[in-house]
Amino acid sequence: MTVRGDAGAPPSGPGGADASVARVRAALVERGLALEILEYPASTRTARDAARAVGTSVAQIVKSLVFLADGRPILVLASGANRVDVRKVAGLAGASRVEKATAEITRQATGFSIGGVPPLGHTTPLPVYLDRALLVHPVVYAAAGTAKTVFAIAPDDLVRATCGTVGDVAEEPRDAPAPGHTLET
Repeated sequence: MTVRGDAGAPPSGPGGADASVARVRAALVERGLALEILEYPASTRTARDAARAVGTSVAQIVKSLVFLADGRPILVLASGANRVDVRKVAGLAGASRVEKATAEITRQATGFSIGGVPPLGHTTPLPVYLDRALLVHPVVYAAAGTAKTVFAIAPDDLVRATCGTVGDVAEEPRDAPAPGHTLET
């Protein structure tokens, strides 16, 4: 693992990955957060990859997912252990329809590619909705602009830094019994 420098360090080169990481670093500093951005030799593109690289549980990985709520891009920060329930997100966002954004829309709305989308530092300000499951951990790990960079952050700081709305965004487990029912063996 290589440390990309402290939160106030300048980028190491023009354009590309360094520019993406620099945007995230600047957004953190702007919000009063002096956090390390870490780069790993292996990809942290998926929640499983990130958990393995960081040495933590998938539940502590922040998935930054762009959705369209009535055609407007929004950002959902979900626990890596959860699948997002678009009906729950629609309720939080006050939208009648929510659908997953394409890779192209994600890039246009955030300025980042899927697999490296951070929770902040986007080219366009987006409404943010956070999975309440992230709040049970002392620290969570979010993408820092590339598929190999992450930063650790306290969930309360993540809520504050993103001005996010916390709520239940997770799908119910498919093998869970319906309320009032039990699984028979």
